[in-house]
Formats: sequence, C-alpha cells, structure tokens
Amino acid sequence: MNLNSDIGEGAGEDEAVLGQIDSANVACGVHAGSISLAIATARRCQKLGVQVGAHPGYDDRAGFGRVDLSLSADEIEALVAFQVAGLAAVTPIAYIKPHGALYHRCQREPAAADALVRVAKSHGIGVMGQPGFGIIAAAERAGVPGYREGFADRLMLPDGSLAPRGQAGAVLNPAVAAQQAVTLARSGRYDTICVHGDTPGAGQIAAAVRASLREAGIETAPLAS
Repeated sequence: MNLNSDIGEGAGEDEAVLGQIDSANVACGVHAGSISLAIATARRCQKLGVQVGAHPGYDDRAGFGRVDLSLSADEIEALVAFQVAGLAAVTPIAYIKPHGALYHRCQREPAAADALVRVAKSHGIGVMGQPGFGIIAAAERAGVPGYREGFADRLMLPDGSLAPRGQAGAVLNPAVAAQQAVTLARSGRYDTICVHGDTPGAGQIAAAVRASLREAGIETAPLAS
C-alpha cells in the first residue's frame, strides 16, 4: 500500500504531512502555490526520500483549481504537458495526479483522460485515479501504469466517488479517516490512499492514518515505477 498527499499548494501543513507519506503530489504552481514553492517542495521531498508525482491543475487560482474550465482535450493535454515538464526539469517524477476539477473532468470524460495519459506516456510514467472511472480506464487503454486511489479523509460514495465538500460529513476527522484508511487498504481495490494536504489539521490526519495502518500490520512504500 502507498500513502500520498497533495502538497506544495501553500495551503496546508506540508512539513508535518511529508513526515507521514510515501508519495507527494507536488503542485506545479498553476492552480495554487508558485514555481518557487514547487521547486522547494520537490527538493524537500528528495531530502526526505519521498517519491514525487506531478499535480497539475486548471489555471484557476481564484477557485483553487476547483472550477471546471471549458477546455478542449488538446488544450488539457497542453496545459498538463506544460506543468509536468516544468516539474520534471527539477526532479524525477513517478506519476501524474491531476488536481480538483481537472481530476474530476478526466474521471468522467474519456477524451480528457486520454489527453492526460498521453502526457504520462511521453514521460514513461503512470497516472493516479479512482478505480472504475476514466483515468484508470485510459491508462489501461494506453498500456501505462494506473494507480488506483482511495481517500482517507473524505466521505466516499458507494460508487467510489467523493461526496461534495459542501455536504455535511464530507471531510472526516482523524479517527474516522484512520479507520477508513485501514478498510480501504484491506479491500484489495486500491494501490494508494490519499490524505489531502489542504484539509485543516492535515498533519494530524496523516499521522493518525499512518499509525492506524502500522497497527493493522499494513506496510506502505513508494509506488513501483
């Protein structure tokens, strides 16, 4: 099992989270953060031995990348390629996980997912997405690694998708998140579990999840690349 988090967005507790995870989805400085923060975060990951994945998003700082933009598949491919190439210029990257609205767009729209996967394939790496949705399906079509992702700190609906953030109970407290992480890990449906780095108390949640997995005898490691 693998434990990942979205970091480098300038909105969380990156240092506390980095001490608990195996893989970091480093924001590429477009939807949040900055180029300088992306570089500093990548270098911090290198020092700590944390695997780096690219975390590109829509050019939507006002909405923190959570507002869907009406881009074509070609425009999505160019946007992702630009961000991934920038991060890859300063650190080895193991996979791509899109952020926010771009993630959900790729999950539901095959053309967008195929665009994302073409960028991953050009770098010889995989992609991260929820099982049963578009990103993993596109990875299978293209023959690139697809890492199946579950979420420790968010309420997951029966189909595996996330409950909207505005829904009551959508963001889980540390104890519930830790319990959910163990359940996900034992299900056999997931390769990696996410703790959102921008969630209030993200460091405490990540620590609780890590401890709970350890107590359950579940070992974690970087994703095979």
